[in-house]
Amino acid sequence: MSRLRRRTILGASALAAFPPRLYAQIATASRPRLLQGVQAGDVGADGATIWSRADRPARMIVDYATTEHFTDARRVEGPSALEATDFTSRIRLGDLPPGQTVFYRVAYLDLGDLKTLSEPVVGRFRMPPASGAPASNTDASFVWSADTAGQGWGINPDIGGMTIYESMRRLAPDFFVHCGDTIYADNPLASEKKLPDGRLWKNLVTEAKSKVAESLTEFRGNHLYNFLDDNLRRFNAEVPMIALWDDHEVVDNWTWERRLDADPRYKVKDARTLAIASERAFREYMPLADGLDGPMRLYRRFSFGPHLDLFRLDMRSFRGPNTVAASNTAYLGDEQLAWLKHALKSSKATWKIVAADMPLGLVVYDDWRTKTGADGLANADDGPPLGRELEIAGLLAFIKREGIHNVHWITADVHYPATHRYDPARATFSDFTPFYEFVSGPLCAGGFGPNAFDRTFGPQIVFQKTPSRIDLSPLEGSCHFGHVKIEGRTGLMTVTHRDAAGGILHTLELAPS
Repeated sequence: MSRLRRRTILGASALAAFPPRLYAQIATASRPRLLQGVQAGDVGADGATIWSRADRPARMIVDYATTEHFTDARRVEGPSALEATDFTSRIRLGDLPPGQTVFYRVAYLDLGDLKTLSEPVVGRFRMPPASGAPASNTDASFVWSADTAGQGWGINPDIGGMTIYESMRRLAPDFFVHCGDTIYADNPLASEKKLPDGRLWKNLVTEAKSKVAESLTEFRGNHLYNFLDDNLRRFNAEVPMIALWDDHEVVDNWTWERRLDADPRYKVKDARTLAIASERAFREYMPLADGLDGPMRLYRRFSFGPHLDLFRLDMRSFRGPNTVAASNTAYLGDEQLAWLKHALKSSKATWKIVAADMPLGLVVYDDWRTKTGADGLANADDGPPLGRELEIAGLLAFIKREGIHNVHWITADVHYPATHRYDPARATFSDFTPFYEFVSGPLCAGGFGPNAFDRTFGPQIVFQKTPSRIDLSPLEGSCHFGHVKIEGRTGLMTVTHRDAAGGILHTLELAPS
C-alpha cells in the first residue's frame, strides 16, 4: 500500500466530492463517459482490483471508503486509459479493512484538457473477514456459472436482457466465479433466431458480433458487447468477479496447436494467433489482480476468512493437443499442479473449493459429432488413469495422503446443472477421498447434455437437469447458476442449483469433516 499512499489524498477535499478545480467542469456536455460502468475483481485478503473504461484518453481517479456517503474517503489517482488498452484501466487497492463493505467511485479526467471530469460511477464489494475473526461473523456466500452470449443467444431487449445477472445480484453474494466462456468469440449473432415453436429471439447486434473474432479489435468488441446489458453492469457494480477463461474466448475447443483450415469462416487459420489476441482482450476487460505485462497467470488462491479458500485454475493455457494419447499428459501443467498441491496443503480454511472451467469425469469430446479426441480431462475408456487423467489421479492421491479435508470442485462448460459425487468404491482408480463436483451454466447460451461419464474416478449423479433438446433457448429454460453459502457459526456449507429466475432446483448441505 506504500506506493498508493503517496498518491492518496486525505482530508476534507476527498470526503464528499471531487476538488473544485475539477468539479467545476463536471457539467460540460463533452465530459468523458464510463459506458461500461465499473467492476471489482480478484477480491481477497490482499485487496481488490477496480476496473473501468473511458471513452477517450483519460486519467482514472478512484475514491474508496467504508461508508456509502464516502465520509472517510481516500483517493487514488490510477493509470491513464489509453488507446493501447482500448481505454480500459484498473488499479489494485490494498490495505483494506477486513470484513468491511468497501464503497468506491470511479471518474476519468480528460487528458485532452486536464480539466474536464466525468460523472463518477459507484460500486461496492465486501472484503473477506480476517482469518482470526470470530466464527459467528464469518458467513460467506458466492455464485458461479459460465457461458455468456453463446450459440446465437445474445442480449434480447424484449425480455429485459440477461436477467439471470439480476437474479444473482438479489442474493447479495460476496463474489461471483465466472467459470469461463466469458465471451463467444466464435459465435456471431444474428438479429433474430427462430425457436422450434416459431417464436423469435431478437438480439442486440454490433459490428464485432456480426462475424467470428480474428483481430484484437474484434475480440475487444466481443467483451464490449456484454456490457450493453443493464443487468450485467448493475451486477458488476455490486458483486466482484473471479474470472476464468475456457475455449470460446478464442475458438471452440482450441489448443495452441489447433488449425482452422477446414473452417471457412476464418481467414486466420492458426489458433495460436487468435489466442494471443484473445488473451490480451481478456486481460484488458477482466478485473484481474495481475497486470497486462508478462505471461498470464490465472491460477491463484483467494481467502475469504477462516471457512473458505477458493483456488482458481487455468485448464486451457497449459494443455497439450486434444488427443487421448497415453503420452499426452499435459492439462494443468507441472507448475500449476505443483502450486495447487502446495496451496491446498497450506490452506487452513474449513472448505477448499477448486474453481475449474471443465468437469473432471464428464466426457467432452474434441469433436462431438464424430465422438473423437478429448477437449476435457476424461478419455472415455473407464479404465485406469491414462494421459491427462494422470495429473488428476496424482492430485487426488496427494489430497488423501496429506489428509486435506473438505476439498470440492465447482465448474461449468457442459451447459446444464449437475451435482456429481466421486466415490472411490465405484472407481477404477480408488486412491482418493470422496468429493463433490458442482456443475452449473449457462448464463445466456444454448442448453446441451447430458454428457456421458468416464468411470475412472467413480462419478455418480446426485442431481442433474438436462435440456429436452440440443441448443435449448433461454426462453425455454436453458440458463442456470449455482449458489454456495457457508454459515460462520457452524461451518455448514449449503449448495443450491438455481434457474435463471433464482428458483431453487436442488439443495445439498455439507457439514465439515
